[in-house]
Amino acid sequence: MRNLAVIPARGGSKRIPRKNIKPFGGKPMIAYAIAAARASELFDEIVVSTDDDEIAEVAAAHGASVPFRRPAELADDQTTTVPVIAHAAEWFSARGRAPAAVCCIYPCVPLLRADDLRGAYTMFVERGAEYVYPVVQFHSSPWRGMRRPDNGPMEFVHPEFELTRTQDLPKVYFDAGQFYWGRASAWRAGMRMHSNGHGYVVESHRVVDIDTPEDWRRAELIARAL
Repeated sequence: MRNLAVIPARGGSKRIPRKNIKPFGGKPMIAYAIAAARASELFDEIVVSTDDDEIAEVAAAHGASVPFRRPAELADDQTTTVPVIAHAAEWFSARGRAPAAVCCIYPCVPLLRADDLRGAYTMFVERGAEYVYPVVQFHSSPWRGMRRPDNGPMEFVHPEFELTRTQDLPKVYFDAGQFYWGRASAWRAGMRMHSNGHGYVVESHRVVDIDTPEDWRRAELIARAL
């Protein structure tokens, strides 16, 4: 197998119950991740890694495969992304279908475009990177960030930059939280995504990290506007 897409979607979301399959714009949320992966035409298989039967059923109905259930020890609040993707890579390897690259696509990415999956993959291949993931430039420079004490004047986190023009400071980026291309060997070795990854820049207006009901409403507004 060349490329495997893995969408990690456990059933225990607490801040937005059933977030991964909650209706968004007329479709279950996870359907957007599956659709973007399919539209990219990059993957030999698109898999949803879940511990939840209802999520599995919805995912299969929208074109993903669900060949296994994620083990309980990889489905709690403390589980990080790398071991979940490594588990999927190892599952296929044990069955003679070892992937060369695995792309983790998070399930709540209604603004994700197939073009970004393809663009990041091109960077991944051309640079021979361990990982590539989308990043967004901060709107206002964190170098001029301030703390707000309970009783007292505002304090610069980096006082040496108080008088520096924003345009003269280095650009700073944050993880868009949409997807991660990685070598199967990197996932299976437990390599950290962020510190070993290259950044593929995406437009900020197409990125919303959906963790709260307010985030969800903002994503709906942006989706309608786009």
